[in-house]
Amino acid sequence: MRPWRALLAPLLAAALLAGCAAPANTQAVQPPPATDSAPAPAPGAHPGSNATPAPSRPPSTPAKVQTQCTSDAQCVVKNIGSCCGELPACVNADSPADPAAVQAQCQASGRMGICGFRPISACQCQAGTCQPAGDGAGSLTPASSAPPQIR
Repeated sequence: MRPWRALLAPLLAAALLAGCAAPANTQAVQPPPATDSAPAPAPGAHPGSNATPAPSRPPSTPAKVQTQCTSDAQCVVKNIGSCCGELPACVNADSPADPAAVQAQCQASGRMGICGFRPISACQCQAGTCQPAGDGAGSLTPASSAPPQIR
């Protein structure tokens, strides 16, 4: 009886550790797309009359935002989007911005973001990059203008 008790503790510990292990990949394997076995349209038939809807495509990758500039006139505030929703940023006026694609990519990958942003009223070109223009973003309030401490 003693040998069984000696083996019981390590076996129980191993079973508990196995229960805490990370689960295997739970994503289902997608079946290969079905081949279109519909007959070819008859000659003279109008294309699109019996058209089937296009298969759904995965969400597109958001366009890369461009922040390069040579003058202040090239910099504007655009909503570039985030996993939380709106995210204004200083970007090049010709830069693509697709907040909907950013949101779709976040949902598809199950990501979330930190919500909130500093408001940007204007942009300027600094060292070849569009940056918020002197609207207090990132600046500290001087101690002399701080409210008095409550005691």
